[in-house]
Amino acid sequence: MGAIFGTDGTRGQANQELTPELTMALGRALVTLLHTGGQQRPTVVVGRDPRWSGEMLEAALVAGVTSAGGDALCVGVLPTPGVAHLTARSAAAAGAMISASHNPVGDNGIKFFGTEGFKLTDDEEAALERIVAERSARRPTGTDIGRRLSDPSAIARYIEHLASTAQVDLSGLRIVVDGANGAASSVAPQVYRHLGAEVITVHCTPDGANINERAGSTYPEVIRAAVIEHGADVGISHDGDADRLIAATHEGVEVDGDVILAILARDMHLRGTLAQDTVVTTVMTNLGFKRAMEGLHIDVVETRVGDRYVLEAMRERKLNLGGEQSGHLIDLDHATTGDGVLSAVRLLSVVRSTGEPLKELATVMSRLPQVLVNVRGVDRDRLADTPEIWEAVRVEEARLGGGGRVLLRPSGTEPLVRVMAEAETQEDAQHAVDVIADAVRDHLTAPAPDPVGT
Repeated sequence: MGAIFGTDGTRGQANQELTPELTMALGRALVTLLHTGGQQRPTVVVGRDPRWSGEMLEAALVAGVTSAGGDALCVGVLPTPGVAHLTARSAAAAGAMISASHNPVGDNGIKFFGTEGFKLTDDEEAALERIVAERSARRPTGTDIGRRLSDPSAIARYIEHLASTAQVDLSGLRIVVDGANGAASSVAPQVYRHLGAEVITVHCTPDGANINERAGSTYPEVIRAAVIEHGADVGISHDGDADRLIAATHEGVEVDGDVILAILARDMHLRGTLAQDTVVTTVMTNLGFKRAMEGLHIDVVETRVGDRYVLEAMRERKLNLGGEQSGHLIDLDHATTGDGVLSAVRLLSVVRSTGEPLKELATVMSRLPQVLVNVRGVDRDRLADTPEIWEAVRVEEARLGGGGRVLLRPSGTEPLVRVMAEAETQEDAQHAVDVIADAVRDHLTAPAPDPVGT
C-alpha cells in the first residue's frame, strides 16, 4: 500500500481512491492509535461538507470508529474549522472532517484532528498508515463496541464562537457571500447577520452535486461581479469546506490572502496584539507583502507551501497570525486551523472599526506582478534530479535580479509542477514562467509508449 496521506490529509476520487473500505479502515486505525495512547473509549467528532459522497463516507468512518471501540459524535455539515473547534472545546479525543475542500464534487477527503484541535502530525499520520497496512486495528465485542452519537447544539455553539471574535458590530455593512454551495452555506450568512450586517447570498444552496461548481474562492470573478451587481461594500468568498477566504472591494477588485493577511497584521500591530510583531507566510507569498511588512517593522517568517507548515512555525515560535495567498489564514488566538468565516469576521471588523472601505485598507501593500502556471502531464517526482530545469531557473533568477524571484515546486496534492515568477513588470514575470515551464515539459514529460508489436 502506498502513502495514504498527502500534505493536507487524504484525498482522492470518492469510491475509487477514497473508498468506503479505506475510510472504515482509517476510522478503526484512528481509534486503535488513540487506545494505544491510553484512551479507553475515545470520542471522535465527525463532520462533513455537503458533497454527494459525504454521507457514504461518513457512514463508513462511523462504522470504523465504532468497530474499534470509539464513539462517533456526528455534527453533520459544518466547516472544517468548526470540527476542529468543537474537538478542542469538548472532551473528544480526536476529530475528523470529510471534505475535499475546493476540489470538484467527484473527489472527497478526510482530515484528522487531535484532541487540541490541531491537525495530526506527519508521525501520527504515518502511524495510522502502518495500522491500516498491517491490519492491526482493534476489534472489540459486546458493549465495548462504540456508539454513534449526535449533538444538536454543536453548530449553534460554533456560530456563537465565531460571532464572539468580532471587535465591533457590523451594522451598516452590506456584504455579498459566496458559500461555494459548501460547508459554510448556512453558517457564514448566519454569523454575519448575527453581527448586524446586511447579507446577500450567492451559491449558498447546496444540493450535494453543486459544491465548488464555478463558485467559491477558486472562482474570484464570481464574487467580484456579485459585489458590483448588488452594490455591496464587501464581497466574501469561501471554498467548499470554508477554511479559506477571498474578498472583493466595492468596485469588484479581488483581495487575496496576502492582502487580507497584511491588513490583519497591520491592525494587530497597531493595537499591540501581534505576537512578537511577526507574521508567518509561505514561499508563495507575494514579494510586495514582504516589502509592506518591512515598512511597518513587522518581521516575516517564511515556510513551505501548506497551512500545516505555517501552523507548525506559529506554534514553535509562539506566534498568533499567519497565512497563505490562497486565503488560508490562521488566527491562533481564536482557532487551531485556518477558518474562512473567522477571517472574514476579523476583516469586516477592521473595515467597520476604521471606517475605511476595503479598497483603501488594501493599499497596505502593492503587489508585484505574479504569474503562476501549473504544468500538467509531467513526472513531478523527477523534478529535484533534473539539472537542466534548475539551470533554467538560475538563468531566469539572474535576469530578474533583486527585482523579482522564481519559485518551482511539485504539487503536494495533484500530479503537476507549479511554476511561479514575480517581477517588476508583467512581461518579465511571464517570460520567466514561459521559459521554465517549457523546460519542465521538455524534461519531465513521460515519453509515449511504443505501439504494440514494434
